[in-house]
Amino acid sequence: MAVIRWILGRIILLLNFIFSPRGVKRTPEAQQVINERTQQLALYQFDACPFCVKVRRAMKRNSLNIELRDAKTEPHRQTLQDGGGRVKVPCLRIEKEGEVTWMYESNDIIQYLEQEIAQA
Repeated sequence: MAVIRWILGRIILLLNFIFSPRGVKRTPEAQQVINERTQQLALYQFDACPFCVKVRRAMKRNSLNIELRDAKTEPHRQTLQDGGGRVKVPCLRIEKEGEVTWMYESNDIIQYLEQEIAQA
């Protein structure tokens, strides 16, 4: 089963590479505003997870520069476990006014990014 999962993961990554979306073109000033909004965000993810790929594609489509953290490696795995309560990806860490929120579910993350962050 692990071999099949590994092969499918590589196929997902290859297709994502081939059919990568184009980002939104903004003025440098507008992009700077978006970059400031994304400074307090981090996406905990696995490279070949299809739901993580879905979120990363939405990030690229909206030209969002969000830090990616591999939840398979320490200390990110432990941080996700301690902060979010479970090791489940994708998970968006949102820090706003000193308060940290952990958002799971790819559709919820994409909706948040498109409505709250990408609108300059």
